[in-house]
Amino acid sequence: MRKSSLFALSLAAFAAGVSSLAAAAASPSAPAAASPALAYPETTRGDVAEDLFGERVADPYRWLENDVREDPRVREWVTAQNRVTDAFLANLPARAAFRARMTQMYDYERFGLPEKAGNFYFYTRNDGLQNQSVLHVRQGLAGAPRVLIDPNGWSQDGATALAEWTPSEDGRHLVYGIQDGGTDWRTLRVLDVASGRVLEDEVRWVKFSNIDWAKDGSGFFYSRFPEPSQGAQFQSLNENQAVYFHRLGTPQSQDRQVFATPDHPRRNHAAEVSEDGRWLIVSSSEGTDARYEISLIDLTQPNAEPRRLVTGLEHDWTYIGNRGSTFYWRTNNGAPRQRIVATDFSRPGLEIAEIVAEDAATLEGASIVGNQLIAEYLVDAKSEVRTFGLDGRRAGTIALPGIGTVAGFQGDSSGTETFYSFASYNRPPTVYRYDSATGESEVFAQPELAFDPERYEVRQVFFNSKDGTRVPMFLVHRRDLAEGQPHPTLLYGYGGFNASSTPAFQPRWMTWIDMGGVLAVANLRGGGEYGQAWHDAGRRANKQNVFDDFIAAAEHLIAQGITTNRHLAIEGRSNGGLLVGAVVNQRPDLFAAALPGVGVMDMLRFDRFTAGRYWVDDYGYPDREEDFRILRAYSPYHNIRTGVAYPPVLVTTADTDDRVVPGHSFKYISALQQADPNGAPHLIRIETRAGHGSGKPTDKQIEEYSDMYAFIAHFTQMQVPSGTASR
Repeated sequence: MRKSSLFALSLAAFAAGVSSLAAAAASPSAPAAASPALAYPETTRGDVAEDLFGERVADPYRWLENDVREDPRVREWVTAQNRVTDAFLANLPARAAFRARMTQMYDYERFGLPEKAGNFYFYTRNDGLQNQSVLHVRQGLAGAPRVLIDPNGWSQDGATALAEWTPSEDGRHLVYGIQDGGTDWRTLRVLDVASGRVLEDEVRWVKFSNIDWAKDGSGFFYSRFPEPSQGAQFQSLNENQAVYFHRLGTPQSQDRQVFATPDHPRRNHAAEVSEDGRWLIVSSSEGTDARYEISLIDLTQPNAEPRRLVTGLEHDWTYIGNRGSTFYWRTNNGAPRQRIVATDFSRPGLEIAEIVAEDAATLEGASIVGNQLIAEYLVDAKSEVRTFGLDGRRAGTIALPGIGTVAGFQGDSSGTETFYSFASYNRPPTVYRYDSATGESEVFAQPELAFDPERYEVRQVFFNSKDGTRVPMFLVHRRDLAEGQPHPTLLYGYGGFNASSTPAFQPRWMTWIDMGGVLAVANLRGGGEYGQAWHDAGRRANKQNVFDDFIAAAEHLIAQGITTNRHLAIEGRSNGGLLVGAVVNQRPDLFAAALPGVGVMDMLRFDRFTAGRYWVDDYGYPDREEDFRILRAYSPYHNIRTGVAYPPVLVTTADTDDRVVPGHSFKYISALQQADPNGAPHLIRIETRAGHGSGKPTDKQIEEYSDMYAFIAHFTQMQVPSGTASR
């Protein structure tokens, strides 16, 4: 069974509430600016202001919302800002050392999870420094690998990427997505696997789509939006998505629409073919919450009308597999931490039979492989994998190497073979082959590394937030780091959209750790680490809890002597970029430097662009007074104050980000520069031909992260080792 990718949107960022900024600014321990004042580009302040629920809200940088491709003023502003930022970064002493060591950290062989179709095994591989991973195929498990798709020649700058790909059931054809310059839009093409020839089929305007083949290989199902108007593809709202079937050898204009909800234009739809090939399962949603309606379409009946199996957009219903009319689901219906149930749609009504009951651990994923249910759980934000019979009887636990995260276990009831990966902060993913009949795992692919993982300690601690809530946090550092003295520390957080921050290998983090820094990753409320209650405790009216958790994490690191406010940097991306912007406003005294990346910074207008309309599930509706009051209180752009000594800030964004449009970051940094022109550096780094993150070529990642980490190394007083050879 193939897991849908529709709702795996990293999406956006979070925000923070208002605290005592005047007191924070007066704090004698606030980090001082470590460099002379910068000559920022002059940014025009407009007179835009709106009366919102009795408050006059100024928006002087509204013009920076315009698309950089369409507005020459915005384009000139971007060029001027990058010029100032580049000049500052060029003088950072640690920049060359970070780039050299980070290049080494990225230079390891990495593999994607294999997918079997017919007698073929498809998987991605990157030799280390390739800008884009290459798709390979083997005939038979022990067959010689053959390059099937190498996207590295698709563009001169390496910014055109191979996105989603799916082989047909027999392995004869493969449909794949092309992502250009980091955009969320996809163009689909089809390849003949035997010859490697690209067919004439082309499907455009695909976004947030699952892709699945008809069992007979005649074509595939996908979801797309109407073609946007000229010049609006990077900013227009995503509405009226529909499911289509593309028959091989025909133009897209002949694709048949199989499911749509014109009366509900804001609904998204993901289509998946059932294991037996008879049913098309359509999951419909309106936002980022896992609240779905489920429709079944009988593929054996021409023009069959959809049958609504689940209505109401109330709960998560994730298809696991089926045996005839008995369908297995992972759901939070009656189980905030998820359970596995079965339904028999041959009977009237929705009768639910519990297979695996809710547990104290959070159920993150489930699949059927052979006659075994494989269930992935989070236990205090760490992976644990349990196995069950289809009757729900516990069979065992799959042994894992330690604290880390597993992914994979795709399969179906026709075979016992599946693949999974295991990774941790100090270990890049190793891919394993698992046999559900024997319960045995064996290594399929394991990378060689430019470092010894045993030199680094990974541990978990807990701290109490402002309201007494117990929050977990991972700490990673070199084992030989001197105890009893503070160290440069990077605190990372996300805290939203039910997304769990589990152990992951990031070359940029390993570079920071290898240079002598400490990494702290806090599992903030708003995530999914402890199920629905944990998510609910950090969104909408409870959003301030996320910021309080992050601030408490920083205070814990300081109280434990791990760092000080002169050695502590913070990082967050997307929803985490909002988090960083908000806590910098609330506690500017607490941090030595900040890295808000691709963040949602204007909480009063986030829902007006591209994917922003989905985020109301977590943030609320800016046009409703109750939500407006909450959003106004923590919106990073609206809570910057003149006269406050903000810490050094390096904002990062990209011109092709059509997830969180770059206008958020443009407006935020303009307000920060205007409020504190003679204080610490407040800079923005704007990448070209890049988006929200996915598809970014390796060389651009190395350049961006080297700049970011050299910046925080400078302001956290890190003593960067002069040698960068492999250790």
